[in-house]
Amino acid sequence: MQFLVYILVYPLLWLISILPFRLFYFFSDFVFIILYHVVGYRKKVVKENLTRAFPNKTKEEIAKIQKDFYHHMCDMFLEMVKTLNLSKEELKERYKVINIEVLQEIVKNKSVLIVCSHYANWEWNVSINNYVNAQGYAVYQKIGNSYFDDLIKKIRAKWNTTLITQQETVKTVYRNVQDGVISAYGMVSDQSPQVKRAQYWSEFMGVKVPIFNGPESMARKLDLAVVFLKVSKVKRGYYQAEFIPITTAGKQTKKNEITDRFLRLTEQQILERPEYYLWTHKRWKHRNKVPSQFQ
Repeated sequence: MQFLVYILVYPLLWLISILPFRLFYFFSDFVFIILYHVVGYRKKVVKENLTRAFPNKTKEEIAKIQKDFYHHMCDMFLEMVKTLNLSKEELKERYKVINIEVLQEIVKNKSVLIVCSHYANWEWNVSINNYVNAQGYAVYQKIGNSYFDDLIKKIRAKWNTTLITQQETVKTVYRNVQDGVISAYGMVSDQSPQVKRAQYWSEFMGVKVPIFNGPESMARKLDLAVVFLKVSKVKRGYYQAEFIPITTAGKQTKKNEITDRFLRLTEQQILERPEYYLWTHKRWKHRNKVPSQFQ
């Protein structure tokens, strides 16, 4: 069944990926009409999230952000598909890093965790590894369909990036540290962990929620550097990435310092252009389950 789904869907994805950009974004506009006006995909969730995150905005302002978000979301997910047939030269033109020297300087001496949020286009972050002299890893969520999972790995491989699952991350980082392999690990770190596994709760966009603090835990134990990758959408189909150092010595940071800094940088990014954040996830669903020690 997995193979049947793959052979039926893959040709469509491939056809989308070879479309010239003008037709490609025309198709994205069509998908937006279907998703937003016809299907109404998670519109209630998005509206609730926006209203909770921006209690002082009017209904009209929330509605505009919501509509702009769906436009961007269609572009962003189709841009992931476009990566199938996107050359390094094309991606370099559309995804520019303005201060790659920050990362290059860090990996001369130690491994680094590159943390980012579900903002703008996080899929194209994998191209960064083409500009640094370090083993590159990207932490990802394994796809249930093994054929599509292999396809994703194949696509990422052309950017010199090795995919590892969340379950493989700690073991991989520890092994590389022991072997003296300087590496760069890219991870989207604004997920909402399971309540029973949450070791830290803090405010995110004004609401106290469980916080994923895996990157900080590794950085403090292994003395890793941590940088925040801020990606901005310049215009349709074009992005700009900037590295913001959080620490060059994880062991010298205080508990929750790295995590809190990441949260504030993510919030700042969202406040600048909220329509480019991924609002379809229920990131505030545990807001009423705050343990007494964190209240």
